[in-house]
This record gives sequence, C-alpha cells and structure tokens, in this order.
Amino acid sequence: MSEEHEIIEIERNALKRWCAGDPSGFLEISAHDVVYFDPFLPERLDGWDTLNAYYKHLRGKVSVLRFEIINPKVQQIGNIAILTYNFISWVTDKKSIHWNCTEVFRQTDSVWKIIQTHWSLIHAV
Repeated sequence: MSEEHEIIEIERNALKRWCAGDPSGFLEISAHDVVYFDPFLPERLDGWDTLNAYYKHLRGKVSVLRFEIINPKVQQIGNIAILTYNFISWVTDKKSIHWNCTEVFRQTDSVWKIIQTHWSLIHAV
C-alpha cells in the first residue's frame, strides 16, 4: 500500500467512527502536540489533552447518515504528509454539510499521526 493510500485510509477510518458519534478514532491518530482549528471554536486548540476534553462534549452527539471524501490529495515531504480534501456529510437524506479539511501528518517509527487539523465550512457564494 502506498503511503498516500495509507494516509487516506487512516483518515477514512477515523471519519467512519466520527460520523457514528465516536471521536476516539481521531484521538488515536493525533499526536500529543496536535493543534486543531474548528469553525465552531473562536481559537485554536493546542495539544492532545485539550482536544480530548473538547471531544468529550461531542461524544455521541454527531450522527451522519453517510459521507464522501472528495478529491483527496496527499503531498509528502520526508516524514511530513499533508492531506487535503473536500468532505460532504449527510445529516438527513436531503440535508448535507460541505467542508474543507486539511490534515498534517508526521511519521514517527512508521506510524502516521496528525499534528495539525483545520476544518472549515464551505459556504455557497
């Protein structure tokens, strides 16, 4: 499996859990020094412990019927890989939310962990 495919699959598996209300998939693939931007927060979250505390409030509250990762791209430089993609989550059969996502992964001892996450909503123009 190519590293590009591996990173996309790591993300997809975490998203499956997230969409079922379980943020632990993302916690498991986040480094201790992760930083996190969320469109619903006024500032960046710093560190795994802070992210874990934030996710505790979301546990069981996210429910997505289905999702799609659109046009994923991985750019790799050494032990750093940047994954960007568009994301659509369907909260009902007719209502979807469109997102942009950027994840920066660092490979340590052959394990890819997220060190930076940035989610933003796509607004119609």
